[in-house]
Amino acid sequence: MPFMIETYDKPEAGDLRLRLRPAHLDYLEANRHLLLACGAKLSDDGQAASGGLYLVALETHAEAEAFIAADPFHRGNLFDRVFITRWRQAYLDRRNTLEKG
Repeated sequence: MPFMIETYDKPEAGDLRLRLRPAHLDYLEANRHLLLACGAKLSDDGQAASGGLYLVALETHAEAEAFIAADPFHRGNLFDRVFITRWRQAYLDRRNTLEKG
């Protein structure tokens, strides 16, 4: 069953996020086979990111911890907090994935 990883950037870390972003995007591309979805959490005007949400196809909490620990955003000390929670997919692409038949 997948995991949801929610991250919160440290306050006033916009410049650090921008510096680390190319390496972070390379990391995501290298691990795209694990990504069900992911992206930045944005301000209402869409101009500033303050963290992210990752939905990853991993089997254990330890694997999810290792995944986020290897992300250049984490290694670069961008995150203030990280929450990892087991997640059940119910809808994907506007379709109920729990329906049988």
